[in-house]
Amino acid sequence: MSDRIVNPKPIKEEFAFEASLRPKDIDSFIGQKKVKEKVKIFIEAAKGRGESLDHVFLFGPPGLGKTTLANIVANELGVGIRSSSGPVIARPGDLAAILTNLKPKETFFIDEIHRLTPQVEEILYPAMEDYKIDLIIGQGPAARSIKIDIPHFTLVGATTRAGLLTSPLRSRFGIVCRLNFYEPDELKQILGRSAEILEVEYDDEALSILSNRSRGTPRIANRLLRRVRDYAQVKGDGVLTEEISLAALEMLEVDEYGFDEIDRRILLTIIEKYSGGPVGLSTLAASIGEEKDAVEDIYEPFLLQIGFINRTRQGRCVTALAYKHFGLDPRSSSIQRELF
Repeated sequence: MSDRIVNPKPIKEEFAFEASLRPKDIDSFIGQKKVKEKVKIFIEAAKGRGESLDHVFLFGPPGLGKTTLANIVANELGVGIRSSSGPVIARPGDLAAILTNLKPKETFFIDEIHRLTPQVEEILYPAMEDYKIDLIIGQGPAARSIKIDIPHFTLVGATTRAGLLTSPLRSRFGIVCRLNFYEPDELKQILGRSAEILEVEYDDEALSILSNRSRGTPRIANRLLRRVRDYAQVKGDGVLTEEISLAALEMLEVDEYGFDEIDRRILLTIIEKYSGGPVGLSTLAASIGEEKDAVEDIYEPFLLQIGFINRTRQGRCVTALAYKHFGLDPRSSSIQRELF
């Protein structure tokens, strides 16, 4: 999955590239209008009172800007940020070490917060509410509990799977924001900003093509921009034109909806093997040779968003749009077609 050009999850080799394109303040952040307005008001209110911002919970599909927003929150507050992730904080002592070293009003960002262990969460509850942590010193009969005061801080938790976050933890966040897929016009603005930073010449039509094939995700849009830039450098004069963009995307096998080979395989598998559905998630995942979590968290959300599949109690079904996309007749009882 990591080699997919339309993979919305971060790729290690792109960390530096992504960091160079991230906006640093709330006004430079394009899209997510409701989230921006909400966060901006709460930040200004907290700064006006001289207090730390309430804890912030960000959730939504990968690649939409949760990490970027966390850094913007810290920048707008004028404080530092410490970053970690749920799988990394394996023991209560790991979390205690981070919390006791925080500076007053500092921001602490935890990505994949749903993957914190129950033992670590128990330490986090009093830290978020009372700004104290309970530690057990010693073992056996000699063990005793001590409370340690920590500075007031702002926890920013992010996840792609909000349903896996425990209710006690979720209830302790004062600000909850859902990030949604971006509109093509918003992605076009993001691409224009990125192209200027990268000093890439472009035509307006080229950015329109890229924005329409970016699956509503800025991370994918910037990745496509980078790949098309490379193609333009080798096959053209370095300028992103409509012709160059279409040729590059054809080479990358990204179609007009932003589908790649795996997306097409999912849709055609449901159509061919299961007569359009319904088919269970586990069965579908096994049929295409992918993990169940990958289908549910990575591939499916976008297909649901644009109306190519429906999720029912019986399983996944394709819609008439999927048949139309492949030039197939939904009334046909037997469809013989090779997978892409």
